[in-house]
Amino acid sequence: MSEHIDDILASARAAVAAAPPTGDPAYARYCHELAALLAEHWPTVLKANADDVAHAEQRGLPPVLLDRLRLTDAHLDQLRRLTATVHAELAEVTAPGPGVPIGDWGVRRRAPKPLGVVFMVFEARPTVTVEGALLPVAVGNAVLLRGGKEIARTNAALAAVAREALEAAGLPAHLVTVLDDPDRRQLRALLKRPDAVDVLVPRGSPSLIDYCRGASSIPVIASGGGVNHVYVHRSADLTLAAEAALDSKLPEPTACNTAELMLVDESVAAGFVAEVVAAAERDGRPVTVRLDARVPRPEGEGEGHCWRVEALQEHDFGREFLDATIGVYPVAGLDEAVAHIRRYGSAHTEGVIAADTAVAEEFTRRVDAAAIVVNGSLRLHDGPTLGLGSEISISTGRMHVRGPVTLGALITHSWVVEARGTLRSSVPAPRS
Repeated sequence: MSEHIDDILASARAAVAAAPPTGDPAYARYCHELAALLAEHWPTVLKANADDVAHAEQRGLPPVLLDRLRLTDAHLDQLRRLTATVHAELAEVTAPGPGVPIGDWGVRRRAPKPLGVVFMVFEARPTVTVEGALLPVAVGNAVLLRGGKEIARTNAALAAVAREALEAAGLPAHLVTVLDDPDRRQLRALLKRPDAVDVLVPRGSPSLIDYCRGASSIPVIASGGGVNHVYVHRSADLTLAAEAALDSKLPEPTACNTAELMLVDESVAAGFVAEVVAAAERDGRPVTVRLDARVPRPEGEGEGHCWRVEALQEHDFGREFLDATIGVYPVAGLDEAVAHIRRYGSAHTEGVIAADTAVAEEFTRRVDAAAIVVNGSLRLHDGPTLGLGSEISISTGRMHVRGPVTLGALITHSWVVEARGTLRSSVPAPRS
C-alpha cells in the first residue's frame, strides 16, 4: 500500500515539474482535446455508467441518489460547454500582472503559478470527475481524483479519456490520476501526506468534509455542507417566497446550494404554505413539506395532490434532506431567524425574502455565509450564474477562497522583482 501511494504521489509531483508554465498554449489545447475525446468515447462512458447504475440499483440505492450517478447525452453537452468556457477564461486568469514601479529603482509584478498537487475527494457524481480533470489541470496543477466507489467503472472510462486528451495536448499524462482503490486505507494514507499533496478539496456531505479536515494537516478548500435556510419576513411577497422556495430545492434536491428549511414569520406562515402547495400543484412539481406543529396544515391534504405534508421534527434541524423535501418553521422575527441560522447553518448559502429593505440589509449584516441571496433563489449561488466564471466547487472556508472556487482560486502567484542591480543597502528605509 505505502509503495503504491509513494508511486502515485511521485508521478503527480513529477508531472507538475514537467508541465509547461501556467498559461502555456498546451492547456488551451487540452480543453479542446478533452471536449472532442469525450464526444468520441461517450458511448463507452455511457456503457460503463449503465453498469454502475445497475449495480447501484441492485444494492437498493434510492432514486435521488441513482440520478446523481446516471449520465445522459445532456451531460455530454454540459461538459463540452464547460470545456469551451474554461478555454475562454484561461487567457485572462493566467495573464501575468502588470509591472508596478517600486520607487525609482525597480518594478514588481505577479506571475501565476499552479498550486501543485491537488487531491479531490468527492462522492458519486461522475460529472465532478470531468470537472476535476479539467479546471485544476487547465491552470497547471496535477490532480488526484477519488470519487465514490459507486461510479468506479464510469471513472475508469473517464480517466482513459483524460489521459488521452493530455497526451494529445502534449502534457504529462500523470497530471490526472483517478484513484481506483476503494479501500479507505488509501484515503487515510493520502490524507497524511502534506509533504506531497499541496491542497485538499473535499466535495460532498458535511461528514465527508469533517472527516477530511480532522484526518489531515493538508490545507483544505472545504466544499459542500449545504444546510441552507431562507428567512421569509412578514413584508415578503408570499408568491415570490413560494417560488423561491421551490426553485431553491426541486430542480436539484441534493445540490449544496439548495434550501432545507424556510424560517417564516409566524403571522404569514400559513399563507406561505398555502402559496407553496398552490405553486407546486399549478406546475405539477412533487414536493414534501415538513411542517412545524404550530403551522396549520393546508386544505385538501391527502386528495391525490403532487404535494404532501409531514411533521417537522427537531432532528430535522441542521441536516440536508437530500430529496424533494423542504421544512417550514415559524419564527417570531429576524432575531430568532438569525439565531437559528447561527446554530444550525453550514455557512454555505442563506437567503431572505423581504419587501422591507431595512430587514434585508440587517439580515445580510448579521448572517455569515459564503453567499447571502436577497429576494431570490439560493441556486443563484453558482460561479457561472454570478458571472464569476467556471467553478470546481463552492467553498465554505474563510482562508484562500470563499464562495465559488473558480480558475483564479486554483493558482497562486510569485512576486517577480526587476531589481536592475539594486542592493538592499542602497534603498532608503521606509518612514514610520
